[in-house]
Amino acid sequence: MDWSLRGCARQGHATYAPDEPELRERLRTETAVGEAWRCLRCEDFVLGPPHGSGPADEAPIVLRGKALREAFILRLFAVERWIRALILALLAAAVITFESTQTSLQAWFERELPRFQPLAKQFNYNLQTSGTIKYVRGLLHSHSGTLHLVEGFLIGYALLQIAEGIGLWSLKRWGEYVAAVGTSVFIPLEIYELTKHVTVLKIVAFVINVALILYLVVRKRLFGVRGGREAFERERRGDSLIEIEAVAADRSRAGQPSA
Repeated sequence: MDWSLRGCARQGHATYAPDEPELRERLRTETAVGEAWRCLRCEDFVLGPPHGSGPADEAPIVLRGKALREAFILRLFAVERWIRALILALLAAAVITFESTQTSLQAWFERELPRFQPLAKQFNYNLQTSGTIKYVRGLLHSHSGTLHLVEGFLIGYALLQIAEGIGLWSLKRWGEYVAAVGTSVFIPLEIYELTKHVTVLKIVAFVINVALILYLVVRKRLFGVRGGREAFERERRGDSLIEIEAVAADRSRAGQPSA
């Protein structure tokens, strides 16, 4: 897939006229129907005046190629975070609903349980000593303080997932830090849960979280890794079409091959 062409198809072309004459001429051409400017994303010539102009150093950094693919990956992670937030919000709503009807549920459970006793006896199963029944009864008699803690945790975790999703979708540096730190905080808890009981869902969630952290820290150079922010910005500028053409122009003046 040509990610640059895909980006232009979705967002439109991005053209810019630098003030520097030599660089300006490398990005502009005359056609039979008027001037055309090279798109900073897909490099195709686009008819019409440029969308912006000014010094080359002030040209917008347009995501293209590999950077667009990375943006797509981050936004997939953002959607996954929002799905988690929705599930957590539904769980919080369920706990709140349970708390408001706890007394009636307790009465219903104790009233209906004896009706299943004859059937249980057919299978030599004692409902009164059943561990499952004791566990359900314990949940139904949970203290209000415990329920409030669970509600607070679920709501807080959902809000964190929403914040991570917004940060990842916006492709901002602060968003990547929020996602990396917010995800890392719960890694020890996920490991603890895996040591208690392993399920496919827990494993998938753990793998996704670890993959996100490694991707953000290594690829986005967070926390000073691989040169940190300066190296990341230098790499991003080096991928821009204007920077590439500026280097080519310098080599042309020096009599060196442009590529």
